[in-house]
Amino acid sequence: MAEELIEQLENKTAFTIPILGGIPIAESCVVTWIIMAVLVLLSIILTRSLKKVPTGSQCVLESFMDFLDNFFMEVLGESGKKYVQILETFIIYIGAANIIGVFGFVPPTKDVNVTAALAGMAIILVQAAFIIKKGPGKWLKSFLNPINVLDLLTRPLSLCMRLFGNVLAAFVVMELIKVAITSNLGVPAIGVPVIASAYFDLFDGLLQAYVFAFLTSLYLAEALEEEEHEGKKEKKEKKRKNLAS
Repeated sequence: MAEELIEQLENKTAFTIPILGGIPIAESCVVTWIIMAVLVLLSIILTRSLKKVPTGSQCVLESFMDFLDNFFMEVLGESGKKYVQILETFIIYIGAANIIGVFGFVPPTKDVNVTAALAGMAIILVQAAFIIKKGPGKWLKSFLNPINVLDLLTRPLSLCMRLFGNVLAAFVVMELIKVAITSNLGVPAIGVPVIASAYFDLFDGLLQAYVFAFLTSLYLAEALEEEEHEGKKEKKEKKRKNLAS
């Protein structure tokens, strides 16, 4: 059982491009390409004949997108409107990547390189938003505060390892169940067990996509926060401390 589990946990190479001595392409990269292709195809199919009065699939699509728009706008405010589409891309891709195990593929977010890349893009987005909003001078000045330097290091690590750890844990549990059933009962673990798969592959996968996008939106909101608001918050905090003392 242990050998089978270790084999499943390995990040396998799907194929090698025969140039520059051979460039290995990981399985997680190939699955990501598949997810991208499916999402692009679905977007084309679902938006090719839009109507002013939505019906059927258009109604479902618009309701879903309105929900995401309202969710992120509530966190970011009007100043963060231009970043909403990027956050929606994060949550849709990560959600699809986490639940693709239901269809027999290995979730790309099981690969720490994928989650590290996603976390890196999220933090670069936050820092870029800060620079665009307040200028490079204030961005550099913000690092005079050691806490901001610490945040720059810990936030991407936290985003990366939280997503990677939860997806990997869910994958391990599902593989253990499959191996145990196959080894002990001698029957293929096809669609077994449905309840565990519904939780670990679907619910937990979508939950982790939500957490990643929500935390990124909170970091963005903090970066876009107006200075006068920051001043008010500091005054309120001082008053709170004075009252407490």
